[in-house]
Amino acid sequence: MSQVIEEKHEHRKNWFDKYYKFLMLIPIILVIISLVYIGNFYSKHNDIIFRDVSLSGGTAITLNGGSDYSHLESGLKQKYSDINFRKLTDMRTGDIMAFVIESSAESNSLKADVESILGYKLTSENSSIEFSGPSLGSNFYNQLMMALLISFILMSLVVFIMFRTFVPSIAVIFAAFSDIVIPLAIINYLGIKLSAAGIAAFLMLIGYSVDTDLLLTTRAIKNKEGFLNHRIYRAFKTGIFMTITALCAVLPAFFIITGLPDSFKQIFLILSLGLGADILNTWLTNAGIIKWYCKSHNIT
Repeated sequence: MSQVIEEKHEHRKNWFDKYYKFLMLIPIILVIISLVYIGNFYSKHNDIIFRDVSLSGGTAITLNGGSDYSHLESGLKQKYSDINFRKLTDMRTGDIMAFVIESSAESNSLKADVESILGYKLTSENSSIEFSGPSLGSNFYNQLMMALLISFILMSLVVFIMFRTFVPSIAVIFAAFSDIVIPLAIINYLGIKLSAAGIAAFLMLIGYSVDTDLLLTTRAIKNKEGFLNHRIYRAFKTGIFMTITALCAVLPAFFIITGLPDSFKQIFLILSLGLGADILNTWLTNAGIIKWYCKSHNIT
């Protein structure tokens, strides 16, 4: 029995030792592509994301009831290039409860056009109208981005304090950075307008990504039980179980549950993309860097 275990360990050792330098380049290439895309996106839109009304300012009109508003959508799209529509549904039955229209247009102008297409007046009984100025939305957006930046900096400081060595710390920080950059590029490519909830999801990703990276780095460098490959493999078994468990929680919520508010769906989508990216960034790039570092410092 012990001989079989030893042979399996030797097979994993030979495979990992042979390919880890090549595997660690795959996520790095993905990050470079993502950064180039985000840079190009910024040059075109003067921002790194598409912002919804809550972050850019504008008007949100909520129409009560589950009527068919397809004619309203087509009519408003002809006049407003930045118009956005959302359906609010009952989470239990899936029935449409309200229809939300969002645009950067001034409230009186948008309201008049909606009334013209619908053929009746909007009142407090059949609708609600919210307007936020561009400066208010911009300030709120800047505060959220500052919170995200401060969280990342504080996380980096904690990592450096824990390991007190440059390469392992940078590997952890790079993985967390990559877990944000790759989903952000995908979100931009899909043309999704981020809300405050979406930015909060990126904050959550920092915590999710650091968990597995700290687990890997701690077991590989500080734990001296067994061979290095065996310690990395044990960290992988624990870490991948943590990530898959999280994915099993958020993916069904996004694809199966009907009636979820758009803010919830946005959170689940970003977390799913980030957790998927974390599998690559942690167990290919970070594991490869840690393996390289340990070999150069004779940590076996």
